[in-house]
Amino acid sequence: MGFSLAWHIILACLGVGLPLLTLIAEWWGVRTGDSSYRLLARRWARAMGVLFAVGAVSGTVLSFEMGLLWPGLMGRYGQVIGLPFAIEGIAFFIEAIFLGIYLYAWDRLPPRVHMLTAIPIIVAGVASAFFVVCANAWMNQPRGFTVRHGRVVDVDPLAAMFNPASPPQTVHMILAALMVASFLTASVYAVALLRGRTDRYHRAGFFIPFVLGAVVSPVQLVVGDWIARFVADYQPVKLAAMEGVFTTSSHVPITLGGIAGDHGIKYGLEIPNGLSLLVGFSPSTVVEGLNQVPPALRPPVTGTHLAFDLMVLGGLFLLGLGAWLLLAWWRTRRRGETDPLARRGTRLFLWLASFSGLAAVVSLECGWVVTEEGRQPWVVQGVLSVRDAVNPAPGLMIGLWLLLAVYAAMTVATVYVLRRLAGERPVPVAPQEADVTGYPVV
Repeated sequence: MGFSLAWHIILACLGVGLPLLTLIAEWWGVRTGDSSYRLLARRWARAMGVLFAVGAVSGTVLSFEMGLLWPGLMGRYGQVIGLPFAIEGIAFFIEAIFLGIYLYAWDRLPPRVHMLTAIPIIVAGVASAFFVVCANAWMNQPRGFTVRHGRVVDVDPLAAMFNPASPPQTVHMILAALMVASFLTASVYAVALLRGRTDRYHRAGFFIPFVLGAVVSPVQLVVGDWIARFVADYQPVKLAAMEGVFTTSSHVPITLGGIAGDHGIKYGLEIPNGLSLLVGFSPSTVVEGLNQVPPALRPPVTGTHLAFDLMVLGGLFLLGLGAWLLLAWWRTRRRGETDPLARRGTRLFLWLASFSGLAAVVSLECGWVVTEEGRQPWVVQGVLSVRDAVNPAPGLMIGLWLLLAVYAAMTVATVYVLRRLAGERPVPVAPQEADVTGYPVV
């Protein structure tokens, strides 16, 4: 399940962010009459169709895994968390319908009408992410039911879906999806620019997604602080694992890196009073430690702590790249120039930007490791343990090896198709889907 989620979540993020990028490119092309932007939008749309199809396959696998691997969870609490999954299914169908219209009607509708058909795709993609994350948020803050005589009664699906963890967790995830889609797309064109393909097409392919990612990054920093404070208030044990705090005390430092020992983090770099200041704006703020719960109820510290550090490090790296581009643009405008990439240090910037997609994906995956590992040993916080929820049947490892083989083949096929679509003459091209003419890609 963990591998399937880690693979699918990348496609899910592209499903949230890539339609928005495509619409921006098409809108700018229609507004300016620049065929390079319209060509960019056309090719991103084809990639969007491929990724949607592959994501539908991996999402279907996940839906089967929920029932097959977690009978203790779905059998007992399926009626509580079924609503967000049902609404997500509706959003998926809306997205699929309008994606078909958007791809097929490119040369059959007026440009402005065609752009309107992209809006339901964007809304449905964001809605899908929202409702799925609401279900995961419920696992962190279970609400909307009562257990009486060992049975789940008085079910309130709306209360379960809109639990206290839903607002910060959904916003955090949607912004992360936009960042992954933006920086992953921009990194492809950063490599092309480094190779000397500096025509308007490739420059637009870099700037549109990178600017969107750079705009979202500082917002994500604020939301990250919000969700960290939420964890401190509602899941103090998870915060203790994230920061490697073993003993409840004040004047708690932030520890960067290191591994968990018997009584604390070893080999890490400490920032004195850092965690107490972040949690309560005062060095005397008391932070709960892992000693508040028995050892059997403590999450794995080293994995959670290092994943959290990597997530933050990746986010700061992306924030720094955005600030670099903003500074270059400001200096360019101040000197009356027009090209922020014509300045000294451009190659170093592009070289770092070519890793921005990888940094965004690693931060995303690490964030989910923190969310899931930090809740251990619970699958539903304080209510249902992993041991009681998981399928105890033997032979499940066979399914894992089969899954790895299928996903490896699917990954190779997806990359191959996307590389073919990225060529100068994307294939296959149906007769009604001729590429934008009048702009030669260098």
